[in-house]
Amino acid sequence: MITDFLPASDFFAQADWNSKIYLLLRHAERNHITPQDKDFGAHVGLTERGRRQAVSLGRVFPAFGDAVYFSSPVGRCVETAQCIAEGRKLAGYVDGAAVSATSNGVASKGSAATVTPLDCLGDFFVRDVPAYEQTLREGFYEGICEWLESGEHDAFYPLHERAEQMREMMFEKASSRFNVFVTHDAWIVPCLSHFCGFKFEPKCWMNFLTGLAFEVPEKGEVKVAPVTAMETGWLHF
Repeated sequence: MITDFLPASDFFAQADWNSKIYLLLRHAERNHITPQDKDFGAHVGLTERGRRQAVSLGRVFPAFGDAVYFSSPVGRCVETAQCIAEGRKLAGYVDGAAVSATSNGVASKGSAATVTPLDCLGDFFVRDVPAYEQTLREGFYEGICEWLESGEHDAFYPLHERAEQMREMMFEKASSRFNVFVTHDAWIVPCLSHFCGFKFEPKCWMNFLTGLAFEVPEKGEVKVAPVTAMETGWLHF
């Protein structure tokens, strides 16, 4: 069982040059969400430090190879992907221009990197919206951990089947050298649980700019690694 996160810089340093990389990441550090937020924090954006962190992640991407960026429609996820793309530009990537992504997820050359919002990245595991909103009101971390433990929950799709579908969705949406998908912790912890065997508790959670990397070789098995752009991939409350 994997028990810790690999620094993103180390992951990129050891990745096979002939592989495609798919990153599923939580957004960068956001401002605080209070229990009184009627939209459950949908309006809450990144902190200035969060923006710097995302730019720093973009700087450690290898300089060669095209990239596409997808995100949840929520603003902090879009901004995170934009900052990662900006960091890679600042690092001087030399693919011959940036890469844009069309609405159907097909990469095309363009003059600037574009982030494609995907509705599914905002609520991929939600099966019943009222039940999900009730879970948020009653205790977000407790409800998610209950689902992680059993694999079943009224608000969510079956965990293990849906995690496999998340990976397949990513593979179907893009086929560039680097394929970045930015979403929320609620949809990454089930993937970390399914693919890596990670255990989460309400007071032991995943950090910002943390998630999974899938390395897809030309031949052979897909490799998965838990990765983080932070000093640690864990948050303790």
